[in-house]
Amino acid sequence: MKCIAIIPSGGIGSRFNSPIPKQYVEVLGKELIAYTIDVFQRSPLIDEIIIPADESYFTLLNQIIDKYNFFKISKIVKGGKERQDSVYNGLTSKNFEPNDLIIVHDAARPLLSDALLENAIMSAKKYNSIVVAIKARDTLLKADEIVDGYVDRKNIYYAQTPQIFRYNILIDSFKLAIAENFVGTDESMLVKRAKNDVKIVEGEFYNFKITTKTDLELLKKIYSN
Repeated sequence: MKCIAIIPSGGIGSRFNSPIPKQYVEVLGKELIAYTIDVFQRSPLIDEIIIPADESYFTLLNQIIDKYNFFKISKIVKGGKERQDSVYNGLTSKNFEPNDLIIVHDAARPLLSDALLENAIMSAKKYNSIVVAIKARDTLLKADEIVDGYVDRKNIYYAQTPQIFRYNILIDSFKLAIAENFVGTDESMLVKRAKNDVKIVEGEFYNFKITTKTDLELLKKIYSN
């Protein structure tokens, strides 16, 4: 059994308002995606890394690989129109064993801790399908500019990554979604839709995704301290 990380990097970051996708923006002299890859590069539990990306950034990615000696990256594959397409391209880029663990993680989520990654992998070995998530802490409003009501946060979680699945479960879930023209927002949605149980692993507040310029400024402050 191997542990393979797929880090989809094909997004353009439309909400980030940058001339290049956010995952390639430099933070204190280092590309954002390089921080993310480094988490998996240094983990003794990770066997290899696959990166689906826009072909126009293949050269930059290869430069990053050489610059930081990311020798665990086994493939850079063409990304797709949607995140789902990119992850599928990674899944089908080579042959995997049914029990291999596929770890999908956002390229723009660089603060994943070693401890959380290890805990998520150990949980996936036991439960086969897991999603890292944090419990909702704030009051949840239902509204369209004007408050219409309130949502009970008792059983509400915010999904994060990594999301980890046995290869056979994940590929079958993708094939079902493709056959039925269904596009999900993340892998756990596809796996759950295919009638598989998905175990929640408690995430961390610092494991946030860089979505806006404000997130980037917060990240710089964290790395500067």
